[in-house]
Order: sequence, then C-alpha cells, then structure tokens
Amino acid sequence: MAGMIPSVGGMHARIFLYHPAVDMRRSFDGLMAIVQADFEQDVRGGDLFLFINKRRDRFKILWWDEDGLAIFMKRLEQGTFEHPRQAADGKHVEMDRTELGLLLSGIELASVKRRKRYRAEAASPGSNSKP
Repeated sequence: MAGMIPSVGGMHARIFLYHPAVDMRRSFDGLMAIVQADFEQDVRGGDLFLFINKRRDRFKILWWDEDGLAIFMKRLEQGTFEHPRQAADGKHVEMDRTELGLLLSGIELASVKRRKRYRAEAASPGSNSKP
C-alpha cells in the first residue's frame, strides 16, 4: 500500500488522520459523515482521510477517486499502528506522505529525525524574493 500512495489523489492531496477511534464497521456514508462534520471538508476534494480503530490494529483510508468514493483498509495480524501527535482540536492532524508511509510500515514517528530539505513557500504579493 505504501508504494501506491504517491499516485493516489495526486501530488497535492493532503492527508488527514482522524484522532478519535473509529468503529471499523463504518463504511462510505459513515466515514463521509465524519469528514463533513469533524473535518469540515468536502470529501470530493481529493484529499485522503485516515481512520484507526480503538485497538489500533486496523485502519481505513477514504478517498474520492474523481467519480466515486474508495476505501482502502489494512488489518495487522500482529502489532499496532501508532497514533501520531495529538491534534490541537483533539480531532485530527494533517500528515505528509512520508509520515503516512512510516505509520503504515510500523516505524515509531517520534524516533524519526528529519533532515533539512527545501520547501517551496507561497510567495506573498509584493515580496522581493529572488529566484
């Protein structure tokens, strides 16, 4: 699954992790209701919404695939998924593709140290930034 993530939702898709535990019996409509109510997002925007159950051994990703909803699910046979840092609002956090890949691979996110990398910043009007 981790190898597929860059092609899902385009390169600019955001990834949101819902922090409260979710009943994995929820399907398309139940998960979409969480996206609308708690994320206050339109699921049709192409972003990925990740949900983890209480035992943290299953997750679902809800994604709009241009003409319909798709759900990806993973069940661990052993071990658990880590819940990354707590959200300020207690409901969800935004992750990047690297964090999602690490989460799916079972790597503890707190032990990972990021090296400095260039990040393009949106240029504000009137700024004198040089290329």
